Amino acid sequence: MIKKHRLMILRILALLVVIALSVYIFSIRKQAEKLAVYGYPGIFLLSFLAYATVLLPAPGVAVVFTMGAVFNPIGVALAAGAGAALGELTGYLAGYSSQAVLERTKIYQRFYHYMQHNGFLTVLILSGIPNPFFDLAGIAAGALKMRAIRFLIACWIGETIKMMAFALAGAGALKWLAG
Repeated sequence: MIKKHRLMILRILALLVVIALSVYIFSIRKQAEKLAVYGYPGIFLLSFLAYATVLLPAPGVAVVFTMGAVFNPIGVALAAGAGAALGELTGYLAGYSSQAVLERTKIYQRFYHYMQHNGFLTVLILSGIPNPFFDLAGIAAGALKMRAIRFLIACWIGETIKMMAFALAGAGALKWLAG
């Protein structure tokens, strides 16, 4: 019985950490954009912060687009993709804690169904396209206890592909404006 209570307390603490982190990052989003001046590590950190929020908007892809015009777009995509994938662990942890508020919504149930049948591909596709619902897929992955390493690998591949598109678009836009 003690082990069950300890697990419940750890899950509640994980959820509280996710909520606190999301609120904090959302509150500092304007100051966080300044991190991009630190090159690839700054892009990585900014991307991590932007994607660590759960269901709160942050300016991640806008910075990637801009930095794609300043730095090598491949380096920008790799740094931003890795930061975003690690940041998405907050949604995964929220689901893993099994205390997700959204479990009864119709769209969450749809993601949950997709995750049950092909979690890796679902995470890869949904992280690879810009959409406001990826946090729900992360929550579903955590709730289904998808292995964290599988989640991270699928998310990293998808996020890097998405970030590559934005970085290349930013580099192309600069050439178009200059030419």
